[in-house]
Amino acid sequence: MQEQIDQVVSVLQEALRDYSSVCFANSLGAEDMVLTDIIAKNQLNIAMFSLDTGRLPQPTYDLMQQLNDRYSVPLKVYFPDNSSVERYVEQHGINGFYDSIDARKGCCFVRKVEPLRRALRGNKAWVTGLRRDQAVTRGGLEISSHDADFGMQKFNPLLEWSNKDVWAYIRKYDVPYNKLHDQFYPSLGCAPCTRSISLGEDIRAGRWWWENPEDKECGLHVAKPMLLKRA
Repeated sequence: MQEQIDQVVSVLQEALRDYSSVCFANSLGAEDMVLTDIIAKNQLNIAMFSLDTGRLPQPTYDLMQQLNDRYSVPLKVYFPDNSSVERYVEQHGINGFYDSIDARKGCCFVRKVEPLRRALRGNKAWVTGLRRDQAVTRGGLEISSHDADFGMQKFNPLLEWSNKDVWAYIRKYDVPYNKLHDQFYPSLGCAPCTRSISLGEDIRAGRWWWENPEDKECGLHVAKPMLLKRA
């Protein structure tokens, strides 16, 4: 495991050396808590932020507080624009994201993509906890690549880690994690769009479970999210 950790630290140090202004998008999932712990222990000058969509489950907020209590690295929280949320709800209803893929991606754009753009502003590179084996949509990812959508370099230092590797690190170093993981929620998101999974299901099966696997992204890590029409 130490060799894996050293490789992650090396990737993060490379990001800082080559791009100086680097931020970490912390979704508060298990992978991101591993990165939080590594960044804090190695005192890496990487800004950390999270997106509060307004529809997160309570255990995610509990973990957010735990993170602030335990680590010296400040967590900045970004919220969606209230007028955009109001406009979306007026057009689609409070749970209109269940009606179609376009409606769901529109909700994700308002609650996640637009706040992410604000969070990334002023940085030259960003870091995520994405892993290759999380989903069929992530098989082509690289540890470091240019993110054309956001116009900056993107680093995925845990890309080749397995789910087992992530949890081995969490147990070994007593890293705080979202308690929904103990209730068979391996992948976390907004409360209405996330469910627990059954034995044998894919780890992303609980995300947007009513959609096909190839559609299960919110726009943060794939090309061109849809835009809302203005009322």
